[in-house]
Amino acid sequence: MPKTQTTIDQLIHERKSVRKYKENVVIPHEEIQTLLQKAITAPSSSNMQPWRFIVIEDQQVKKELRVIANNQEQVETSSAIIAVLGDLEMYKNAEKIYDANYEQKFMPRELADLMIKNSLALYGNLPQETMKNIVHFDAGLISMQIMLLAKDMGYDTVPMGGFDKVKFAEKFNLLPNEVPILLIAIGEAAAPAYGSSRLPLEQIVRYI
Repeated sequence: MPKTQTTIDQLIHERKSVRKYKENVVIPHEEIQTLLQKAITAPSSSNMQPWRFIVIEDQQVKKELRVIANNQEQVETSSAIIAVLGDLEMYKNAEKIYDANYEQKFMPRELADLMIKNSLALYGNLPQETMKNIVHFDAGLISMQIMLLAKDMGYDTVPMGGFDKVKFAEKFNLLPNEVPILLIAIGEAAAPAYGSSRLPLEQIVRYI
């Protein structure tokens, strides 16, 4: 039977942060690959695409990760953890990115060359703290996309920022230019997520 088309409105409202997962559920690699392939269509600063991922499926590794992730149960019981990283040297891909833009006829050669020049000059001279802000912002954009796509595929997720980032970097041998940002647990819910209220719109929006 064909899958019923889900609207974006349904996905937004049905996506909840699930913390109880069915154990021993395996998500095929092809599905994770499809999920991430779709997710990387997210926007990013100057199209520098600073996100990098580590997909953690091994049960023993997840158990060890749980220790440095504030003992959050879902780290161990979910099917996989998608660790979202930020590359502080993403601008070094500027030539590759904009050459591809030209080759795929998204822009003329002159504009591609200008974007390469400007990207290298701008990002190559920014303070590290500014670069961290940029990659964190872009990681937020793609992380939400990952969670909505996962829901559309029939999986539940929960984002986790509460983990020891120094110990994570050490355990997974991150490069000096790689910043751990977020862990996303993905799997099949064993119990429904709690509902969550929202502030009234009139308290958070101003029209000028």
